[in-house]
Amino acid sequence: MSNSWNIPLWLELEVRQRDKRCVYCGIEFTSSRISKKTAPSWEHIINDAKIITRENIALCCCSCNASKGQKELSVWLESKYCQEKNINKDTVSLIIKQALENK
Repeated sequence: MSNSWNIPLWLELEVRQRDKRCVYCGIEFTSSRISKKTAPSWEHIINDAKIITRENIALCCCSCNASKGQKELSVWLESKYCQEKNINKDTVSLIIKQALENK
C-alpha cells in the first residue's frame, strides 16, 4: 500500500499502529495478493483530501472504501452494504465514533 495522499510519515506510522483492522467492518487486513477486498486502504473519514489529521485519516478494507466512496459517513452507514454487513454507529471503531460525534 503506497501513500499517495501526502500523509506525513509520522501520521502514517501512527495510523498503522492504531488501525490493525478495518475501522468500519472490523475485518482483519490481508495482503492484496490474498484478497484485494480485505487489503487495507487509506480512508479520509470526512471526504476531504486536504484534511490530513489523525482524526480524519484511517485504514479500512478496500471493500468498505469502495462502498463508501464519496458518500457522507452518516449517509453511508444507512446503506444496504452497511446493513448487510451489520456496520453501524455502534459497531465501528472508536475513531469513526468520534468523527460521528464531532459532526
